[in-house]
Amino acid sequence: MATDPLQKTPPQAPENVTPDAPPADLVRFDQVVKRFGDHVVLDRLDFALQRGEHVTLIGPSGSGKTTILRLLMTLERVSDGVIHVDGEPLSHMPGPDGTLRVANERHLRRIRRKIGMVFQQFNLFPNMKVLQNITEAPVNVLGLGREEAEERARELLDLVGLADKIDAHPAQLSGGQQQRVAIARALAMRPEILLLDEVTSALDPELVAGVLDLLREIAHTTDITLLCVTHEMNFARDISDQVLMFDSGQVIESGPPEKLFGDPDHERTREFLGAVL
Repeated sequence: MATDPLQKTPPQAPENVTPDAPPADLVRFDQVVKRFGDHVVLDRLDFALQRGEHVTLIGPSGSGKTTILRLLMTLERVSDGVIHVDGEPLSHMPGPDGTLRVANERHLRRIRRKIGMVFQQFNLFPNMKVLQNITEAPVNVLGLGREEAEERARELLDLVGLADKIDAHPAQLSGGQQQRVAIARALAMRPEILLLDEVTSALDPELVAGVLDLLREIAHTTDITLLCVTHEMNFARDISDQVLMFDSGQVIESGPPEKLFGDPDHERTREFLGAVL
């Protein structure tokens, strides 16, 4: 199996990690390391995400936040440690003798179906109309019938306020509208976990509020689990159950938003919030 071409050594399964995570944890990072060459991006990361919880990752650029999301989407491979999703290892799979080995593509695809992601860039298919952008994956990945997938797509377009754009191509939409379509496309896969990676960073300032309001509505009206990377601190304060402060590939502080934003314990957290608030 191919490994990350930027890694000098293939990912390893640690000796003292059990194959199954505790059932209460929907996501668990267990001593996860990510290296690019000699550069350590994540340094023995431990944290857990509970079912239905909304967790936001904050911190300076380059601290490893987006890498966490990319590992969960299997766009990157761990260098060491294990990621668990819904009680099963994502990055690894049990071998015949019960020990963990690096996961194959079939295993990754199966676990990845529980996870959806909305990227900084909208990544819509430019040659497809809005309806097909939303239905393509449910039909071809989940095996839904075309009629069921289109019915779900119409419901989601109504949710994101774009029911009248069903036959538009992405080039005919504003940036904010394209990001709304991207959110609808992610929700169409019925993920248990939705990853949000700086979803407003590519938008013009006047479009940011509308997208954030939509995400607030999703956070407050659904039971979907959210893991969010953002520099929008007011948004993080509004939707989060827990906020994690990252620096140099490690969680240096975590807590509910009222504590972390109102009375942080760590000097680095105070410095960062002083610069961005």
